[in-house]
Amino acid sequence: MPSIVYPTTTLLTPTESQLHPDVRMTPTPEFHLSRWLFLRLLAFVYLLAFASLAPQVVGLIGREGLLPVDQFLDRAHEFYNADAYLLLPTLLWFSPSSNALLMLCWSGVLLSLLALVGGAPTLTFAVLWAVYLSLTVAGQTFLSFQWDVLLLEVGLLACLYAPLGWWPRLSSERRPPPLLRWLIWVLAFKVTFLSGVTKLVSGDDTWRALTALMFHYETQPIPAWTSWFAHHMPDWIQMASVLTMFVIELVVPFAALAPIRFRRVRAGACALMCLLQVGIGLTGNYGFFNLLTIVLYLALLDDRHISGILLASIAERPRAIRSGRPEPRSWRILVLGAGSTILLMTTLSLWHEMTYTRPHPEWSNRLIGYVQPFRSINGYGLFRTMTTERPEIVVEGSSDGVTWTEYAFRSKPGNVDRRPGFVQPHMPRLDWLMWFAALDPLSHQHWLATLVDHLLDGTPAVRDLLDEDPFPNAPPRFVRLALYQYHFTTPDEKAETGNWWRRELRSYLTDPISHR
Repeated sequence: MPSIVYPTTTLLTPTESQLHPDVRMTPTPEFHLSRWLFLRLLAFVYLLAFASLAPQVVGLIGREGLLPVDQFLDRAHEFYNADAYLLLPTLLWFSPSSNALLMLCWSGVLLSLLALVGGAPTLTFAVLWAVYLSLTVAGQTFLSFQWDVLLLEVGLLACLYAPLGWWPRLSSERRPPPLLRWLIWVLAFKVTFLSGVTKLVSGDDTWRALTALMFHYETQPIPAWTSWFAHHMPDWIQMASVLTMFVIELVVPFAALAPIRFRRVRAGACALMCLLQVGIGLTGNYGFFNLLTIVLYLALLDDRHISGILLASIAERPRAIRSGRPEPRSWRILVLGAGSTILLMTTLSLWHEMTYTRPHPEWSNRLIGYVQPFRSINGYGLFRTMTTERPEIVVEGSSDGVTWTEYAFRSKPGNVDRRPGFVQPHMPRLDWLMWFAALDPLSHQHWLATLVDHLLDGTPAVRDLLDEDPFPNAPPRFVRLALYQYHFTTPDEKAETGNWWRRELRSYLTDPISHR
């Protein structure tokens, strides 16, 4: 009987070679490079998030902002007493000043840079999480978006997933904890699967009829110029795109839970889910959400996949498992306990979101309530119902009550001839909230009224949130809010007028308001 000659790169244990003499063994996938890349990309997302928020934070929640954090915390303390510290965990309890807000933002930038170069990763990511949690709590409705809480959830896992040490080296890092790796994969599954299943559970007719994208590109919060072209694609392409999206969101995520030996299955799932996020990012503005989700998906790849992405100088470093002393026993117990708790709460949040239209047992609501203040174990459901119209609030000012001039926002639709632009990964938070306010002005009147007051007073921090000031010499005497209906122009209309939008006045939300 002829002998079997195996390639020199094939690794076989004696037992396996005896049991399966005709099978070439595949090395067990490792995740040293995978973790290295994941943590640095996450640090980059943190950097973008803090750098984007820093120039806005004073105008949004500073002492002369739209929703001052000091007043918010004072009211919370009056209502909840000492429980407010647990319900609203933020470092700004020590000092809710505008300078403290800026200090947190720029500290986040510096810590992100430290995490990028790998300095004290466990401690650095823990502090990053605490700082962003503090700002998210203080930000109230301006920092209540799903990517804000997703960054906190990913960041919490990174605290436990990161290697120990002050300056750990890739060549000597211990093997990443398998439990934490699986928790990251479960989160990738949860974010994607819930995005699909909640669209169906909501009962929204446009998703079920596959017509949602016929409205989405025009009615999304901050369209880009590519949205205009996507809106005018044939109906069959729009419907096929929705069907493809459902396949990627409802079927493909299960590959993220495949055993580690099915590396090609995970890689294929990663590619498809990343492709969906790229498509979303190319036709709209969603801050750092698309990039953050892609970072989460890339954690599905093992070292052999990652080595094809990284520079050769990094990918060729030794990746052997450290053979020295194991992680401290106390740390292993902490990881096991925290990881098991997170897995339980993640499963519970997944169930709650999938059944959000039905009541849940009191015990599950109580468990979710215990972790809710930390905003780090969440349910997700982007665009579970599709908006089919685009109302827009237009802010107008006047010095005499006769001639009215429109305030221009930096990113949201305004003048019909202005081309929609790309602003991501920057997150213009006032512009986003203006979209929600137009859909339901009464629910947002508390800060809309404050916006009007600050424009009448000419408050610099608030004025800086908008585009060029139409009243540079003195604030207007009157301000009013008008509600318009916006539509993309047709190709013929655009060819004739050059406009990207057409609009019709629906009503005035306020009479002219004046402080004088």
